[in-house]
Amino acid sequence: MTERLYLYDTTLRDGQQTQGVQFSASEKAEIAQMLDQLGVDYIEGGWPGANPTDSDFFADAPNTRATMTAFGMTKRAGRSAENDDVLAAVTNAGTGAVCLVGKTHPFHVREALGISLDENVENIRASVAHLVAQGREALFDAEHFFDGYADDPEYALTCLCAALDAGARWVVLCDTNGGTLPEKVAEVTRAVIAGGIPGDYLGIHCHDDTGNAVACTLAAVNAGARQIQGTLNGLGERCGNASLTTLIPTLMLKEPYSTTLQTGISNGALAGLTRMSRRLDEILNRAPVRAAPYVGASAFAHKAGLHASAILKNPATYEHVEPSVVGNERIIPMSNQAGQSNLRARLADAGIVVERDDRALARILDLVKTREDQGYAYDGAQASFELLALAELGKLQELFSVERYRVTVERRKNAVGKRITVSEAVVVVRIGDERMLSVSESMDEEGQDRGPVNALSRALAKDLGPYQSHIEDMQLVDFRVRITAGGTDAVTRVIIDSADGQGNRWSTVGVSHNIVDASFEALVDAIRWKLIRDGVQAA
Repeated sequence: MTERLYLYDTTLRDGQQTQGVQFSASEKAEIAQMLDQLGVDYIEGGWPGANPTDSDFFADAPNTRATMTAFGMTKRAGRSAENDDVLAAVTNAGTGAVCLVGKTHPFHVREALGISLDENVENIRASVAHLVAQGREALFDAEHFFDGYADDPEYALTCLCAALDAGARWVVLCDTNGGTLPEKVAEVTRAVIAGGIPGDYLGIHCHDDTGNAVACTLAAVNAGARQIQGTLNGLGERCGNASLTTLIPTLMLKEPYSTTLQTGISNGALAGLTRMSRRLDEILNRAPVRAAPYVGASAFAHKAGLHASAILKNPATYEHVEPSVVGNERIIPMSNQAGQSNLRARLADAGIVVERDDRALARILDLVKTREDQGYAYDGAQASFELLALAELGKLQELFSVERYRVTVERRKNAVGKRITVSEAVVVVRIGDERMLSVSESMDEEGQDRGPVNALSRALAKDLGPYQSHIEDMQLVDFRVRITAGGTDAVTRVIIDSADGQGNRWSTVGVSHNIVDASFEALVDAIRWKLIRDGVQAA
């Protein structure tokens, strides 16, 4: 027998409280549809009436299988639930469920609300009853519950019972400050259930201020709670909320959860989790966290030679789950810690055939280690590694060569007297016997200068003659700079991520004392890799 565990996503509300995150209404709609495809049970869309974006979202919210939920607070003291305009804005959103946050910590009731403890309990009861009378599914988020329980367990439990008795479908224990540890969460959750709140009416909402949000959530589930609240990629205020992108695969793939609990997530939806996680980061224009469990780019990366050797024999030696079940992939990066097992695996993944006893393997390893000592980093630039290996194996075609480049940055006045910055690049390449010169500025459609690297990228890709059709769908999607040695002898490492219209994404690296030169090296590698991967033959 399995018990149902309900997943409540608050990415669009609590996740939006992340520093630097602000969704548009259209972005919220796209994320809501992603969450619905994933199979969560509740999607908390925001707080209608609190800001124009949330109001716009609810005015045209997408139709979802998941229960769309509006968030708000219990009625204010001195007003009836029917005549509280803040509560009215939430109910007027027309969602099937409404989640109201209320105080359960006496300190907050007295200091933040300035009302009596009894008045607060009545506010909770009346607000929930008002929702139920309107035919809404009511949820009560017990704010600061664990701190409140530590201060006055009887009062904290009284608040929960008031909501439950008024008809709440769920009462949710919130570790609002994120300071409660897993053992205490489990202890209090068990005590709440023993105090009269059934586990299948009980939820958990944890923040990650001690790095334990996922562990605390699982502790509450172990103790009997049957709803969990969290966000995609662990978005949320301060250190974030419990990450559903970690919790969902853990619940589905790990004992005892996988055999005793059932969620609404299918195996097919789970296989799209990595793609969904990275799409969210694209919407937010954030670099994905490489070390994120399950979905991170490094989650199944095996850098040490000993590990890679074992992985080739049996992946279970150093992987706790098969990467594909969450839509991720195994990576055997090259680095100065690599052995021949890493090298052979990486070459095989790239489709590069080499005999096991080929002496070039040792030369490639030595070259990688030497170049990484100079500042290169091939574990994060697999495309550049492939080019290096092909060259050492004598299999790299000379499709084009760069004779020279020049880049200038000029500060000047435009036609209307406004000071502007303009970057211009000239690149001369040779393809066979033909010499080609391209010039490009870096101004965008709004007339803003995008910098010298952008100008170089445009000039390099402007005219490659017979190869042009293969690079027209290329775009530079990320640019990272690292100073690997300081002082007057500073060395700059540039890693560039490129993508094409077929969904391919690859990384290249350049190193120089000159940041522009390092950038240009990475740009040239990006185009060379694209042409080789497309099977282009020398003109």
